[in-house]
Amino acid sequence: MAASPTGRLGLPRSSRLKQRREFAQARARGRRVVCGCLIVNVLRKGADEVTRLGVVTSRKVGEAVARSRARRLLRESFRLHQFEIEGPVDLVLVARPSIAGKKLAEVERDFLGVMAQAGLLKQAG
Repeated sequence: MAASPTGRLGLPRSSRLKQRREFAQARARGRRVVCGCLIVNVLRKGADEVTRLGVVTSRKVGEAVARSRARRLLRESFRLHQFEIEGPVDLVLVARPSIAGKKLAEVERDFLGVMAQAGLLKQAG
């Protein structure tokens, strides 16, 4: 289970999509939103479940090093803002080729933009 908002921010295995069918289900039945360097597929879950993340990077992003960096940036953006997301949901983040060469702050801005566009950010206050 993920840490509390006041505790250490982690991304345990229970918070990850691991199987092909979980990714396919989110893509087929979920809502698709595009913003900047990423695409998100969002599938709402039952109240007793946890928010889970899956990341997809195709060869269009670049060589293996670029794809790995893109995955790290997307996971880190989610990890930092996981408690701001209205949940529980399954999120599949798909890196677009424009992510190559971006800094964490730029990816984070796009991540928050796509979450706001999808109506997944908790209201402040």
